[in-house]
Amino acid sequence: MNIKSFGARFKNFLKKYPRIRTVGKILPSALWKFFKSLGILIVFIAGLLAVSWWGSLKPSLLRDWASDQKILPNVVFSGNVIRVENVRDFRYRSTSDYDVRYVSETYDLDAIDSLYFVIEPFSEFDGPAHTMLSFGFSDGKYVSVSPEIRKEKGESFSPVSGILNSFEIAYMVGTENDLVKLRTNFRKDDVFLYPIRATKTQIRDMFTSAMHRTDKLSKEPEFYHTLWNNCVTNIRSHANSLRDEKIPVSIELLLPSHSDQVIYDFGLIDTSLPIEEAREYYRINPLAEQSGEGMDFSRAIRKGRK
Repeated sequence: MNIKSFGARFKNFLKKYPRIRTVGKILPSALWKFFKSLGILIVFIAGLLAVSWWGSLKPSLLRDWASDQKILPNVVFSGNVIRVENVRDFRYRSTSDYDVRYVSETYDLDAIDSLYFVIEPFSEFDGPAHTMLSFGFSDGKYVSVSPEIRKEKGESFSPVSGILNSFEIAYMVGTENDLVKLRTNFRKDDVFLYPIRATKTQIRDMFTSAMHRTDKLSKEPEFYHTLWNNCVTNIRSHANSLRDEKIPVSIELLLPSHSDQVIYDFGLIDTSLPIEEAREYYRINPLAEQSGEGMDFSRAIRKGRK
């Protein structure tokens, strides 16, 4: 039997039994609806399992931490004096080769006299950046406070992972010779050091607020979140706790490399320069690279500036 004769017989068969033709027309549509409903159900169940897993995750202080974040600061409050143990003061030969060194420092709140906002863009894309604060004291001492992910061994930052409760957040307290110099001289990222326009009382309160947050996170862990619990959102919270005019959430804060525009618009950068000129003026990389070993790094990066 050839194909042509088989086709003719099959047509006659369908004419003789029309119900089979009707089933043949209905069956593909029914199968499609069935598999479509099954697919939706599978996606729904997978979503429930993912939400359940995500909700079961708990932040911890006990993990196999990276060596540069293994030890957290310990903050002791005593009247007008704040003592911080485990202030980081590493000595770097490269980003992966360094001498681990911690010191204990005592900060007199009556001697605090300056505040700086630090921005480190770290991506080839426009937007991602790390931000932190530096505080100066009348005796020439400076200390940096850096809200950042606390990495486990082998981990590296990812914005997507930062949404999925993959990192804890911690405040690292360190000398500028560590936390700033690491970024300018070894990571080779651009770093901007902006002086902040504020009264001594405001600066004192900002430092105290940051130290309380440092202390809290060293005892009660929290997850980092790329959008609402990151470096710049925490700094914004400290600032807003001291201001009547609140700094709102904005796209510039979600893209922290533009956060200097936000504080500039609020008149918080202590400069009369236009923002683009201020960025160039307060980029400290050339000064940082000129600072030799044994030099006062904090003084070197402020040479000729406020």
